[in-house]
Amino acid sequence: MKKLSKITIVILCIVAVLLVVGLLFLFLKYIPEKKAEQEWRRQLEEYYNAKISQYKEENEKYADYEIDVAFLGDSLTDGYDVAKYYPQYKTANRGIGGDTTVGLEARLDVSVYELKPKVAVMLIGANNMQSMMENYEDILNGFKENIPDTEIVLISLTSMGGDWGRNNQLAAYNNVKIKLLAEKYGYEFVDMYSALMNIETGEIYDEYTTDGGHLTPAGYEVFTRELTPVLEFLLNENNTD
Repeated sequence: MKKLSKITIVILCIVAVLLVVGLLFLFLKYIPEKKAEQEWRRQLEEYYNAKISQYKEENEKYADYEIDVAFLGDSLTDGYDVAKYYPQYKTANRGIGGDTTVGLEARLDVSVYELKPKVAVMLIGANNMQSMMENYEDILNGFKENIPDTEIVLISLTSMGGDWGRNNQLAAYNNVKIKLLAEKYGYEFVDMYSALMNIETGEIYDEYTTDGGHLTPAGYEVFTRELTPVLEFLLNENNTD
């Protein structure tokens, strides 16, 4: 009986040590991860504020409807060299990496209302795909109320690959809603999901993406090819009014 008690005590001690070691490991792992997350958020906020300041300065330079096309969105827009791909137009890139529909709605004043472009192109939602439709229509209502003379183009969420590819079904579902909203508000809709997708794999073509979610120059070439006819139609229509 005494021997059994000693064995039990030894086992309990071993379990206690393992628990302490496990908790210590988790604690030591948590600290750098938490710091990394805080640093990432700090950098994102700093970048966001710098972009907003940039937009405010740019808005002072342009008269109403001087800008032909303003591009609104997240990193897909932020990384889009619109001046290069649309040299025939006066453009403004109002994309901010990491942004969501919530973040975009909060900055519409400085991003597009004060600018008053002839056309505004919006691609947003990849960073909050689960909840993006909760305020997507609020953004469209804002366009109607604040820039009624600006033509609006809604871009579908793009098809994705790799780890991002598991979101394709949800992206396609949300794209149906975006298209229906475009019809409801009389806005143009461009299906970039299908244009970038490899039907054989059910994901974006490898040559169109850097990591499954963001676009390569070849991907932006497709983007430009799909969007250009719509812009030509809207801007020519404006010029004949």
